[in-house]
Amino acid sequence: MTELDEELRQRVEARLRELKLEHRDLDLAIHRLIEDPLHDQFALQRMKKRKLLLKDQIALLSRQLDPDIRA
Repeated sequence: MTELDEELRQRVEARLRELKLEHRDLDLAIHRLIEDPLHDQFALQRMKKRKLLLKDQIALLSRQLDPDIRA
């Protein structure tokens, strides 16, 4: 692996950690919002969509780091 490849891998891993952290924080915020009987349904919907987007981005980066090579 070249130095450039290693640097790229480290950057992808760092971004993956950031996305996972944001996903976890958003999950906690969603749960707190749901517990509020007067919660904003529109805000909840936006947060859930953002969480799904993060999940997709996490999956994409994870596949880039460890591609599923089939024989």
